[in-house]
Amino acid sequence: MNIDNIEAFVFVNHFGSINKASKALFLSQPSVTSRIKSLERELDAELFRRVGRQLIITDKGIEFLPFAENIIRTMKKGKEHLQNMEEKNQITIACSGLVSFYLIPRLMPMFKERFPDQTFRIMTETSETVARMVANGDADYGFASNVSQTKLNAERVIESPIRLIVPSDHPFADGETIDIERLVETPIVFFECGSLDWTMVHNLFLSLREQPDIQYEVDSMESAKGIILNRAAIGFLPELSVHRELEEGSLVAVDVPTLANVSLKTDLIHHNGMDIDGFDEMTAIIRKVSSERPEVYSRSFI
Repeated sequence: MNIDNIEAFVFVNHFGSINKASKALFLSQPSVTSRIKSLERELDAELFRRVGRQLIITDKGIEFLPFAENIIRTMKKGKEHLQNMEEKNQITIACSGLVSFYLIPRLMPMFKERFPDQTFRIMTETSETVARMVANGDADYGFASNVSQTKLNAERVIESPIRLIVPSDHPFADGETIDIERLVETPIVFFECGSLDWTMVHNLFLSLREQPDIQYEVDSMESAKGIILNRAAIGFLPELSVHRELEEGSLVAVDVPTLANVSLKTDLIHHNGMDIDGFDEMTAIIRKVSSERPEVYSRSFI
């Protein structure tokens, strides 16, 4: 079976148009049409039918699609593997946003020193996607929360407390602990990262007698931090995401006893079938980084 014909089928389905698929494949429309017809003959099945001006995938096309996509994906991975073997050694690390933005920049020089012949590819994804990438072999290592896949080895490397972060001139920034009920006194920015520990913060809000004034809901730690820095609100963030601002004094972390044990936990993961030595060395590097500034990361690393 011709791989080019299968690729044409996948592209036409993705774009919903032979015209758009031909542009993406850098082919003429007749060439793409010819490839689809050839594949239909090989499969003895109609894959698309026209309804007016629309191109609609058939039931048999729908059934064949996941197999076609898997063939293309496997072929792509095989090509990339051979290219990496010929051109250079590369370590792919998939990370959650917390690690990618606030930890990886500090780790990279040490990783490069330990693995001088390697290049590094860093990919920022959700924890669920990170775990899937490592399990499927699309990433060598991953930093993710709530890892449950049996194909993976995981070791806890980060435990960053979720703390109430306020501007340095905010009334709550006097060094005293505050009762959670006082959150009604000031606007809140709420960052939702999707982890189980983060859900505890949200559930805590729901349990209050009077609901906090949540004026901003964001899906980015940097957006939440920027809103707090501009004194528009206060909010709960992982300590690791604001360590620089805490050091500089532009932001202050306030203790809320009700959330004393809530933290954003992250594991370093790799596939069970991989060489354990590299995994152990990367873990050791992370622990070395954590020991350099214990006053900032006293609870951020395990």
